Amino acid sequence: MIDLHCHILPGVDDGAKTIEDSMDMARTAVEEGITHILATPHYKNGHWDIEKKDILPLVEEVQDELDARGIPLTIFSGQEVRINGELMEDIELEKVQFIDEGQQYVLIEFPTPSIPAYTESLFFELQRSGVTPVIVHPERNHAVLKDPNVLLPFIERGALAQLTAASYTGGFGKEIQQVSKKLIEANLVHFIASDAHSVSKRSFHMKAAFEKLEKEYGARKVEEYHQVTKDLINGDVVVPPTPSKIKRSKLFGLF
Repeated sequence: MIDLHCHILPGVDDGAKTIEDSMDMARTAVEEGITHILATPHYKNGHWDIEKKDILPLVEEVQDELDARGIPLTIFSGQEVRINGELMEDIELEKVQFIDEGQQYVLIEFPTPSIPAYTESLFFELQRSGVTPVIVHPERNHAVLKDPNVLLPFIERGALAQLTAASYTGGFGKEIQQVSKKLIEANLVHFIASDAHSVSKRSFHMKAAFEKLEKEYGARKVEEYHQVTKDLINGDVVVPPTPSKIKRSKLFGLF
């Protein structure tokens, strides 16, 4: 199993604080069946700002420690990029770490309260340059919680989206869990990742999430999600299922 969103690098953001924390997270990941992790420290989120050039040395340090301790886990370089108006320039300046070596996919985080008005134009510029934005944990964004269909235009135009395992299993509350299910059913999210920050407070929950996914939507959906993660890390073309509008329901505030 591949985890494409994890804060396992030590001392760079609100994830692992020390190399021992990283090792504890690694052991837990392996126990859950995870074999590969994309290390995704925060970039330009208002608190942390680790650039591409600083990520690879840390990944190598963690990988060396994993190998020395015999922990069967492979770490790749990644980044969780808070959406910002300088993103195109930051890409040109090679400050942004993509998911894949071909620089086709990048993890984009919206600010929690809203989706910026310039998102549509920025995504257009990214896609025109050959970059596909991958929206992380949209189910925890307040605008999406209010009306999940705000995601639909972005997905229809080719963006992808990642659901957090703990959101789906209920770790962030019932409302987020219910919205997560609606996003799955409408094909508005395309794969599951952990967004793990530690073992104790925000762990992986990947095994439980995929067991729940198979129970509720079948083995085919599980395989579909696993294939997307493989395609992303390999830089292959992702062909997602057609998204649909979520019908009005008493579940949502204005619906």
